[in-house]
Order: sequence, then C-alpha cells, then structure tokens
Amino acid sequence: MADQSAPAGSLPAGSLPAESPPSKTPPGRTLPARARVVIVGGGVGGTSVAFHLAERGERDVVVLDRDELTSGSTFHSAGLVGQLRADPTLTRMNMHSVELYRRLQRGEHAPGWVECGGIRLACTPERMEEIRRQIGWARTFGLPLEEISAAQAQELFPMMDTAGVLGGAHLPTDGYIDPSQLTYALAAGARAEGVRIITHTRVLGIEQRDGRVTGVRTDRGDIEAEVVVNCGGMFAAEIGRMAGVRIPLVPMSHQYLVTEALPGLPGRGDATRRRLPTLRDPDNLVYFREEVDGLLMGGYERDSAAWSLGSLGSGAGPRGTGYDAIPADFNGRLLPEDWPRFEEITVNSQVRVPGMADVGIRKLINGPEAFTPDNEFCLGETELGGLFVAAGFCAHGIAGAGGIGQVMASWVLDGDPGLDVWHMDVRRFGAHYRSPSYTLKKTTENYETYYDIPYPGRERTAGRPLRVSPAYAWHAAHGAVFGEKAGWERVNYYAPNGGQEGRSQGGGSDEGLRPHGWAGRHWSPAVGVEHAATRETAGLFDESSFSKIEVTGPGAARLLDWLCDNEVAREIGAVTYTQALNARGGIECDFTVTRTADDAFLIVTGTAFGTHDLSWIRRHARSLNGERAGSVRVADVTGQYACFALWGPRSRDILAGLTPAALDNDAFPYLTAQETTVGDVPVRALRVTFTGELGWELYCSSEYGAALWRTLWEAGRPYGLTAAGYHAIDSLRLEKGYRVWGADIGPDDNPYEAGLGFCVKLGKPGGFLGRDALVAARAAGLGRRLRCIVLDDPRAVCLGSEPVRVNGQILGRVTSGGFGHTTGLSIAYAYLPAGAEAQRIGPDTKVEVELFGEWVTGRITGGPLFDPKGERIRA
Repeated sequence: MADQSAPAGSLPAGSLPAESPPSKTPPGRTLPARARVVIVGGGVGGTSVAFHLAERGERDVVVLDRDELTSGSTFHSAGLVGQLRADPTLTRMNMHSVELYRRLQRGEHAPGWVECGGIRLACTPERMEEIRRQIGWARTFGLPLEEISAAQAQELFPMMDTAGVLGGAHLPTDGYIDPSQLTYALAAGARAEGVRIITHTRVLGIEQRDGRVTGVRTDRGDIEAEVVVNCGGMFAAEIGRMAGVRIPLVPMSHQYLVTEALPGLPGRGDATRRRLPTLRDPDNLVYFREEVDGLLMGGYERDSAAWSLGSLGSGAGPRGTGYDAIPADFNGRLLPEDWPRFEEITVNSQVRVPGMADVGIRKLINGPEAFTPDNEFCLGETELGGLFVAAGFCAHGIAGAGGIGQVMASWVLDGDPGLDVWHMDVRRFGAHYRSPSYTLKKTTENYETYYDIPYPGRERTAGRPLRVSPAYAWHAAHGAVFGEKAGWERVNYYAPNGGQEGRSQGGGSDEGLRPHGWAGRHWSPAVGVEHAATRETAGLFDESSFSKIEVTGPGAARLLDWLCDNEVAREIGAVTYTQALNARGGIECDFTVTRTADDAFLIVTGTAFGTHDLSWIRRHARSLNGERAGSVRVADVTGQYACFALWGPRSRDILAGLTPAALDNDAFPYLTAQETTVGDVPVRALRVTFTGELGWELYCSSEYGAALWRTLWEAGRPYGLTAAGYHAIDSLRLEKGYRVWGADIGPDDNPYEAGLGFCVKLGKPGGFLGRDALVAARAAGLGRRLRCIVLDDPRAVCLGSEPVRVNGQILGRVTSGGFGHTTGLSIAYAYLPAGAEAQRIGPDTKVEVELFGEWVTGRITGGPLFDPKGERIRA
C-alpha cells in the first residue's frame, strides 16, 4: 500500500468536506446574561440537541463552543450511519436519525446524506448466526434487512474479494453522511428558530446552588441558566469536573485512512452513478465506505491506545486526570499517524479489497474519540439537578445524533426521555467508575472487542475482581464460576455441582438438555442441579451484590408513598413489592420496600439498578427537601450489608435450629421482616422470594457475612442444602413469571401491561406519580399484554429480542427467555396485542418465534407455569 501522506494534523483534500464555512463570533459581540438552556459543545451532539429543542418550541437556547463548530471529534468522524443495533431503543434512535437526514438533505442546508445501503459480512459460521439473529430483530422494526450471498455482496461492492465470505446482510436504507455538513445543517436549523450559537467562548466553570445548576462561567462573561447540557464530546469529562460530576469516558485514538482514486471503483468520475454501499467485515475488524473516487477504510484494532496529555501508545500509562484530560489548545487537530498500530487493520483490508495493496494513500487520520466503559452513550441528567450530558458517542455518534437530539430534548423539556434509555443513562455507572484507572481498563477492553460477537453469558475480565462479598473466598474455594455485574463478583453457578447426577426434570441426561446454538455456549448442568435442589430441599444464594438504599427522615413515608404505586408506608416490619412510575405510567423502578422504623425504610433493588434507582429517588427527594429542608435522607448502603437467601421447602427446618425467632406463618408471615439472630450473627430477616419457594433473605452487617454464610452452610448440609448461583435464580423465576426490570419491564411499560396491576393502589390518599396516566390507560383499554410462551422444542431457547408472530404476522419481540428445569420447558415472555381487536390471542394460541433464521413453534400459556396459586411461598 503506497503511503502518500499529507502533512500531520491536516485532513486530505476532498475528505469530509464542509460546504458551510465556519463563521467566527464577532469579537465585539456580548454574551447574553441569561438563557433557559446553555449547551456546552458545538459538535454534532450539541447542535442536534439545540435543533430538537427548537423544534419542540424552546428557543431560549445558547450553544457555546471553545473554538469553531465541529472542532472536537466531529470533523474527523468517518460518518457511517447504520441503523440496526442489538438494542431496540438505539435502533429507534438511529432510524430517527435517518429520517432526519433525509429531511435535511431536501432542505436549504444539505448535510451530504448518501443513502447507499450497507453490507455486513460473515466469514465464520458464528458470524452468520449473528447476522441471521440480526435479521430477526430487523423484522420487528420494519427494517428491510435481508440475507445475501457472498456473490450478491460482490455484485453490490465489486471491488471486494469473496474469499472466506459465507454470506452477509444488506440494509438498503443505511448510508453515510458528512459530519461537518450535518453539524452546520443542524446549526442552521436551530439558528432559524432563534437559538444563539456562539463560538470561540471557553467555559471555565459551572455554577450551582442547593444541588442545582445555576449557570456557566466563560472567558467572556457569565450566563445564568436553568439547564446546562454538557455536549463536550471528548472534553465532556473535563467539563463535568467543573461541577464535581464524573463522566466516565476515555478519548481513544481511532484511525482510518482515505485512499487516492481507486481504479476498480465502478463508474469512477460519474457524479450521478449509484454509490457503493458501506461495507463492514467484523471478522477482519474493518469497515469501508466510498470517499470521492477512492475509499475510506478503518477498523477496531486489538492493540488500542488511549490518548491523553500527549501520551499515545501502549507505554507508560497516563496519570491523574490525564486519562481524559485534553490540552487546552487541542482544537480542530489530529493526532500523529500511528502506522505500526494500524498495520493489522491495513493487512486485513487487503484481504477483503485486494486493490488496497496498491492504491495510494491520501492520509491516515488519527483522531481522539470519546469511548465509554460499555460502548454505550452517556445521556441524561446527572446527580446535579439541571446538569445534563450527551457525550461518549463511541465512534457511532453520527448514526445516533438525530435520535440523541430527540431524546435529550424530551428529557430536558418533559423530564422524561420518552424511551427506555437506561443502558445509555449516565446514572448507570456506579461509584467505582470515579476511578480513572478502572474506567480506562473497562473502556480499553470494550474498544478492543468492539467487533466481537456478543454471545449471551459472555463475561468481561478487565478490572476484576473489584467488589466482592464477604463469602467470596468460600465461593472461590468451592468451585464458583463468577460473573460480573456493576463491578461485583457474583456466582453464576458452582462447577462441581455439574458433576452430580442430574436431578432436573424434562427427560434425558443433563447433557441432553443443552440448548441449541448460542444458548448452549455457556450452559452447565450445574444450573439444573442447583435449580432442582432449591425446588426439592433448599438452595443457598449470595445476594450481597443487590443494591440497598435507606430512605430516612420525617418526610420519608410521604416521599415513598408518592413515588410508589403500592402502599409502602405501612406498619413497621411490612415488606412491600412495588414499582415507581414515571409520569407516563411507565415502570421506572421495581423493588421491595421494608419499613424498618417510623421514619426509616430499606429499599432492595437489582445489582445493576442501584445507581439508577438511587438517582430517581434523590431527584424527587430534592423537591421535597426544598419544601422541608433535611426532611429526607437517601443513602446507598449496599456495601454495609451482606445478604444471603435461603430458599426451598426445607429452609424453615434449616433456619429453625439457628434462630430464637418463631418461623411459622402466624409468627412470621410472608412479606414481613424481623430483627433476630442466626447463630452468633445479628440479622434482619425478610420473608421474601424470587424463586417461588418458601424462604428468607438474611441481611447482616458485612463484617459478619463470612460467619453467617458458614453457619447457614454447616446447618443446612444434613438437609441437602446446595449452594447455588444466579443462573439458577433466572431459571426458577422464569417458571414463576417474576419480571426483570430492564428486560420484561421498563419505563415504556405500565404495570397493567406487565401483569403487575395487583401492585397498583389507585385509591391511595394523595395519589402517586403516574396515577393519572394509569387511570387514562385503563379507561382506553390495554393495547398489549406481557404473555408467557412455551416453545414446542425445549432445547430451542430464546435469548431476547426474537420476533414473535401469530398467523404469519409479526406482533412482538421476546423480552426474556430460558429453560425451566422443573417444568422441562423452554419459556419466553413477549408483549403481544390485547383488546377487542386481538381476541384471537390468548392461552393456547399458536405462535412462532424466530431463532437464528428458523421459525420455532410454540403456544401462549396463562398464569405462572409453576405453583400458580403461590402456595409454596406461603407454606
């Protein structure tokens, strides 16, 4: 490959042209003293947020940029726009982007949108499976993604070599866009509606008072503001620090090159010809798109480099804030070319497009892009009220920019993004991401595995172990296979349990139950053994990772009664399962609330949801505290307490010999809590379950945790107690129909649709947040309902998001699925139409679910599949 590089720090002629020339802010122009919304950052994110705010009617907006528009990461972005993602929300956002780009292309300020289609190749059978799975997702969105052969791919992209290609997928509505032109088009649209865009103005500080943002300080004066939106891109972490807020992202060096004219380009020089589709070859880590008369080619190398304070490469790591700090004068600039690190990508590109070996190179472009620890955006309101963020675009921000602007405008104006964006919410990151070194480890791992197939059950390894239970050493010594969630080491299952004779029902040996395909990749017979033991005798589970939140103070009962749809301010010792809803009636949180004193409550929620739920409660506590200062205190106490769950028909017998508390139904009813002792350990015992079995969750101060686990284990062995992990919990809960937030339920689902109407107490004095929306939903009638599906082939196991069809019509997608070891069934859940027009859908209705390109038959069932009357949990 001939190297005809341009000077470092400049873009090649013809690459990413910006037809709208930037205009500097006149030196004499003064800043406004006040604006309702100040957006910091004039890249594609900031201008999209401004554009969508203006479209919604909010014109009192100021956009500030330290230099010219697009001078951060936007100007050197590759500009590919792919719509389909594994996540339904991001797919919808990207689809909105394409609709917006089409509309802008027809307007006065065309952004250079080229709807040329996109190809994704598969060079391994596993990648072909992934593509077929993606085609199934696409059906549920109405996206015309189709499987194509290697020959068909070559017909669309003639310069490619088909060697090793098994097939691919083609989406004709994908394309690419000029990032700079897009930014200027969005800026022009915002300006036309009255938004003020001011360049060459550096933000020096973010003002705050009483937990809310009040404005910004700049090198040209101060602006008072109700809302500040941090759209700083790779500068976002630095801007966040001005307000004491951590934005966990790392600017990573991302490279691509632009070639000279490529002789094999079809119709070269003809401006009216059909453009080549974008081409992704993830097995070779490369992507291509057309650029002038040549190609733009980049990829995600295995030897990545974080960039900070002039430190580039894999040598000594950066120190202090250098993980995400950027030199003050780094505006509109590129990093030095790093050809050795790009060698792997270069070689791979020649495998797929042989002409790359001989073509001249205009420029290797090396620019910093802000990546996050999980390759998802950082969006939403931070812990500082009124301070929002839209950053961490992970090199696919151009595809998502339109959707990001739409979501953020709704978040700012309505207090609700309008979609379930939890996996993009900046609140998803726990306190451990305040560590720059931990953030760097996770971000680097995700960058280097960007194109890896995301098999279910795949576990990341970077930064582990970090958070561990007091019983962690015991688990490790007894063969635990750990998974990681929110930094916690959690037991998935104990490998030695798989060596026992399988006791799970369903017929055949344990190996004979291994699911087909991907669902069988990380499968273990140990899960069936642990599941069966919990049903037949007892299982002991370490739930110390579950998030625990204390809400205390004179206003605690009032706050929680307003936030929860169920009655939680009951007698001391009452345990209540409830949801917290948003104004749309969607399920924002799903947890249990235990009243521990007149002015104290303990909330227990999922491991990964603690930061979200904590932020949701604190946000509403702020308004209450504004009325009565200090009336509510909200604290994360997760690490203070260990929690072990003892579940199963022999759990009462095991516990009875260890505690002075009476455990019969009259003395210790279901959904109550008591302070007692277990062995030598003081505990709070909650009679609750997530497996559908009799049992207790036992909470103790963390220093007692190892002793409590040991005590339970030794006392339970004569009864057949089995130590068990989270994979067994998931199988057990599927049979009982227990919902999981983030999969089966979320902000877009109301309790009636989700089958949780029994929690809703519409008659509560004072009402609750979301009540009006629920009343309206009931009056209008349910349009859909979460249904349980049983597949005819028990080894055909759903992973989530598979399309579901009835009578040949796709009507929904799977929310979660798995194998029930007691029932011997493959179980899945999906929202399907309800109401008068869907009377044909009900128990025993035949359905089909698409698994990797094959339609598998099944039927809808009514009620929980195991113990539908709940007799075992109240035994």
